[in-house]
Amino acid sequence: MTTPPKSDLLQGTLDMLILKIVALGPIHGYGISQRIQQISKDALQVQQGSLYPALHRLENRKWLKAEWAETESGREAKFYALTRAGRKQLEIETSNWGRLADAIALIMEAS
Repeated sequence: MTTPPKSDLLQGTLDMLILKIVALGPIHGYGISQRIQQISKDALQVQQGSLYPALHRLENRKWLKAEWAETESGREAKFYALTRAGRKQLEIETSNWGRLADAIALIMEAS
């Protein structure tokens, strides 16, 4: 079985993906990147150089809140959770993504 090619994330989609993953429950940064890779069946990989600046940006926008806690392995890590504003932003991002996907589908189906 061949591995699917890795895909670069469309600009602006990383924030939406992070918000969606965090909406599933409190999770640390490494867990977010692992979950994105898992759910996308290895099609999407988020590098630390992109992930952590995005997490800080989302925290500064008050869409995520973070607190230090112990991981399963006993190490301290920052765990992220969605705020009320973050949940609202996720709804907006999801709606926008749906419209964009529909528009791209129309173009791709044109003959």
